[in-house]
Amino acid sequence: METELSERSVSVDILIDFDENGRLDYSKADELETRERAQVREYVQNILRKRSYLDFLIDEFSSVSVKEMKPGLKNILRLSIYDMLFMDSTPDYAAINEAVEIAKMKLGSKTGDLVNAIMRNLQRDREKLPKPAFKDRNKLVATTFSHPEWMVARWRKRFGEREAFQLMQANNTRPHYYVRVNSLRTKPENFELRMEKMDVNFEASEWLPYYYKVDSVQPFIEKGLLSKGICLVQDIAAGFAPTVLDPQPGEKVFDLCAAPGTKSIMMADLMQAEGDITSVDISTERLQKLAESALNYGAENIKIRGGDVREVNLGLADAVLLDAPCTGTGVLSKRADLRWRRDEEGLKNAVALQEELLEEAANMVKRGGRLVYSTCSLEPEENMEQITKFLERYDNFELEPLDDYLPEEVLAEDTLSYQTLPHKHGCDGHFGVLLKRVK
Repeated sequence: METELSERSVSVDILIDFDENGRLDYSKADELETRERAQVREYVQNILRKRSYLDFLIDEFSSVSVKEMKPGLKNILRLSIYDMLFMDSTPDYAAINEAVEIAKMKLGSKTGDLVNAIMRNLQRDREKLPKPAFKDRNKLVATTFSHPEWMVARWRKRFGEREAFQLMQANNTRPHYYVRVNSLRTKPENFELRMEKMDVNFEASEWLPYYYKVDSVQPFIEKGLLSKGICLVQDIAAGFAPTVLDPQPGEKVFDLCAAPGTKSIMMADLMQAEGDITSVDISTERLQKLAESALNYGAENIKIRGGDVREVNLGLADAVLLDAPCTGTGVLSKRADLRWRRDEEGLKNAVALQEELLEEAANMVKRGGRLVYSTCSLEPEENMEQITKFLERYDNFELEPLDDYLPEEVLAEDTLSYQTLPHKHGCDGHFGVLLKRVK
């Protein structure tokens, strides 16, 4: 009871902080055991995946509306309703009792009584729960699938309602993860033996070498395989950008907006740690983690450079990777919080920043060199529309076909770009192109 209560209590604290400050600070769970910390992450992400629907139920069973509630009460109810309806391992009485105890501990006995009343009301009707029934179709879909209305409207218009539903369902599903073996530290066959000894279910990818789909990354953390640099956690679609850039041993490569650095480390592996990679990022804290990772992974050819890409002076490179800051609408399954942080104004700001960064990146490519532009977004303005505008301004770059690098199912018909979709490809949503400087 005490351990479970601490997991739930910490989860509530993290969700309150997110509501008040727009950040997810998992360090609040640092004092818990490894398994408990993993459970906290599961709680937080799953509640964020279902937030609109949970709020709808709160409104249905509470005399106080969600809008009138303070973050503490709101998130205790979100967690306890999620516990009751979606955690098979939690009996109703436990979900209610623990919610009441957390409420009393954090907000006082009267709030505990209110939580008890709301949860008892919901328990009585759980076999015939009300369903959202708004006249506004976007609001109805947004509440049902727990996505913001502006995103729902865009996707319904772009994909059609049925496919938009499939995409949102994929975003609300617990994701699969991929790990990539680091050939600078071990061989794939030895890594597979390690996974078998760990009783890890894995599936080798047919798309890219060295990638394995797994159900959880927790065993790799517990066995220290990440800290020892044996493998890294990286969605397979995130590996497409380094793959199409195809950095060669001895080349000079820039990785712009590089932190947390998994693409830099992958490129070091592809280059057999020969040549130079300069990894640039504006965040000093994230660069420190990148530097530590480079040491762990044996990526000795990575050099760290702090600063704004628009201001640093790096000279020219054979190959430049710009994995641009974006809205992240392709990674909402793993980053459920992003859907609540993004809005249409933020999309416009992201597009403007990407345009500036792409121009700077282009000026770093030597004649005959290569530039990869990539995002983890599904939005056309951040992806092909951005590239079309760029090519209208820069006649010294040309798009290169990608069919020698990537499978046909992720490529556009002309093979000049790739785009993965979570509901179609079973991975994160990523976009990318390969540009060659021809003059």
